[in-house]
Amino acid sequence: MSASVKYTVARLALFVGIAAAMMPLPLDLFVKLMIAILVSAAASYFVLRRLREQVAEEWAVAADRRREQKAKLRAALAGEDAPADASK
Repeated sequence: MSASVKYTVARLALFVGIAAAMMPLPLDLFVKLMIAILVSAAASYFVLRRLREQVAEEWAVAADRRREQKAKLRAALAGEDAPADASK
């Protein structure tokens, strides 16, 4: 399972857990859910740090791979054998 999926599931689980813990409180449902969103967002910043870093690394690798593929495609379209400058 990718890090992005794990992070998303963990964020949802954190929200659902906090929302469930707030259900016995005598507040409007909308207020409870809004508080749960805010608390889960703040908690996920600290609790899910490692997963968030894995997602960022996964995305960086994917961006590098797309950049390399783009350079190869441009070189092929220009009629070159290899990309002249792969850093673009």
